[in-house]
Amino acid sequence: MSPVSVKPGRIQGMRPDLVRIASWIEPGSRVLDLGCGDGALLAYLRDERRVRGAGVEIDDQHVIACVQRGVEVIQQNLEDGLALFDDKQFDTVVLSQTLQSMHRTEHILREMARVARYGIVSFPNFGYWPHGWSILRGRMPVTGQMPYQWYNTPNIHLCTLRDFERLATDLNLRILERATFHEGREINVLPGWRSTLAVYRYAAD
Repeated sequence: MSPVSVKPGRIQGMRPDLVRIASWIEPGSRVLDLGCGDGALLAYLRDERRVRGAGVEIDDQHVIACVQRGVEVIQQNLEDGLALFDDKQFDTVVLSQTLQSMHRTEHILREMARVARYGIVSFPNFGYWPHGWSILRGRMPVTGQMPYQWYNTPNIHLCTLRDFERLATDLNLRILERATFHEGREINVLPGWRSTLAVYRYAAD
């Protein structure tokens, strides 16, 4: 399947990584959104791109918001895996800004590759240059993309762009697309240093 472009104005107010994710999803396809939040992405894909989607979410208030949007949602902890879903039940599976908080990173990526041919992940880029400067000064970095202190952060597995690309290779995930952002602007020059957020689309060969 080839990605189809989305006009940015059609998703006003949505996070830039979700806008890019929407542009990579084929109309009429089947999508599973892991950690789907309030269901905004799935609702958009349903209404504008005729996508048949389902979400997985643990937070009570987010589950209620999904139901109010008419989004199909399953309340479950992602750490428990995706055993509810059959092999290749979906065309694309999305994991947006959640990978860094997973205890079993390799396991969830393998499960994503099992349930869908294509996967999309987004995560904070720990290689952003001010992070290194902060560490040199003896402090863990705190930024807009990672606003937590070391003692209360949900982020347990931070990585750089190269770290993720190496892991993808090790798991036989073929990267098809990459987009990087800083404060909502796309970064094309020196993204490993200048971006705070990365989004990847891959094929599970």
